[in-house]
Amino acid sequence: MFDAKKVKDACVQWIRDFFETNGPGCNAVVGISGGKDSSIAAALCVEALGKDRVIGVLMPQGVQHDIDMAYLLVEHLGIRHYEVNIKDTVDAILKAFPEDLELSAQSRINLPPRIRMSTLYAISQSLNGRVVNTCNLSEDWVGYSTRYGDAAGDFSPMSHLTVTELKEIGRVLGLPDVLVDKTPIDGLCGKTDEENLGFTYAELDVYIRTGVIEDPEKKALIDRKHAANLFKLQLMPSFDPGI
Repeated sequence: MFDAKKVKDACVQWIRDFFETNGPGCNAVVGISGGKDSSIAAALCVEALGKDRVIGVLMPQGVQHDIDMAYLLVEHLGIRHYEVNIKDTVDAILKAFPEDLELSAQSRINLPPRIRMSTLYAISQSLNGRVVNTCNLSEDWVGYSTRYGDAAGDFSPMSHLTVTELKEIGRVLGLPDVLVDKTPIDGLCGKTDEENLGFTYAELDVYIRTGVIEDPEKKALIDRKHAANLFKLQLMPSFDPGI
C-alpha cells in the first residue's frame, strides 16, 4: 500500500538535503505549466524550503488557454513568479534556419521545451537558483519528455514516482483538486498525454509496479517505447582512453 504522506515527507527531506549539499541558501526555480507535475514539484519545494525560496516561471508560447491554472498555482502557494512568453524566440529561431533545411515535425515540437529550459536556466543563474526537474516515472518510462527540454534540471524529486502516486501526494500537499486531476495535455501539439501515448496512465502505472497489463497490444507498445527511449535516462556516453 502506497503511503503518500510518508513518501511526501521523505521527498521533502531529500530536497532539503540536496540544497544543503548543493546550494545552501539557493532558490528552487520551477517551470509552471498549470499541470499536476509542476504544481506538485513546486508545492514540495515550498514545504522543503519555504515559499520565499521558490520561484515559478510561466512560459506560454503566445496564448496559453489554460494559463489561469498556472496563476492559480503560484497564487495558492504564494511564491514569487515571472511570465516569459517564448513565442517570439521560437519564431525567430525557426525563421533563422536556411530555406533548404526542412525541419522535421518532431524537431518543431521539441524546440519550445528546449527554449523553456534555456529560459529557466537564465533565470536560475541570475537569481541564485537550482532548476527543478518535474518529470515523473510514468513519463520517463516511455520517453514522454524532451531531451534537454523538460527532461533537464539540477535535481529531480519525482522521477521515481508514478502519476498515480503523485496525485495522492498532491492531495496530501493540499493542492486544489483542479490542479491534481487536470487532464494532462502535452502543450506541444494540443493532444492529451494519453491520446499521444495510446494507453492510460492507470494502465501504465499498474504495469510499472506489478508487471501486469491485460491488453497484449498495449504491453507491446509500452515495452517498445521503454526500450527505444532508455537512452534519455542515461548519461552521455564518453570515450575513456584509459590513460
